[in-house]
Amino acid sequence: MPAMKLERPATIALPEGGRATGLALEGLYRPAHDTDRGGAVIAPPHPLYGGSMESPVVGEMAHGFERAGIATLRFNWRGVGASAGEVSGDLAVGQEDYLAALDFLADTLPPPLIASGYSFGAAAALAASAGPLVRRLVLVSPPPALLDRDRLADFHGKILIATGAWDEVAPARELEGLEAPHAELELRVLEETDHFFMGGPGLRELAAALVDWLG
Repeated sequence: MPAMKLERPATIALPEGGRATGLALEGLYRPAHDTDRGGAVIAPPHPLYGGSMESPVVGEMAHGFERAGIATLRFNWRGVGASAGEVSGDLAVGQEDYLAALDFLADTLPPPLIASGYSFGAAAALAASAGPLVRRLVLVSPPPALLDRDRLADFHGKILIATGAWDEVAPARELEGLEAPHAELELRVLEETDHFFMGGPGLRELAAALVDWLG
């Protein structure tokens, strides 16, 4: 396998208009050896609970994508790390941040792209998935209460949902009931893993599941 490419800083401009005008998000972009494989945006967990792109789960997702030959862009929500603005737990704000990251990646690589995220970030990825830019979704430990069921029902493409067998925030028994009539949806349950991936084989299984699903 070719040597891994180093991540490089990315400055993601937020859209003009409103309070976000002139602000930018901090990101890290890792190119792939084959640009034809496309790219994935990876969103971190909830910013009000310490969620950042330094999350071990986000890092492991980036590693899995890279092993599959796919470029990645991970970022910090506004107000987190070096990202400008005020921290917000509003999913609509998270969706706006996510769309800015998608636009940044689409200017770098040809679409369609992969929208992915962990926990709150998974809900934001789904919320931002409308339109032709996204044809694959990777939702890791998505809290069912935050998921836009209408957006899921309208999504055309492929969806991977991964959650821990011990996850009570995103329990597999609830995620099994999600309906995506126009998509190819697969649920992977990671053994001995809770919502925070503390200990056990969860991180390793997550990366392996990504590589396997991406083919």
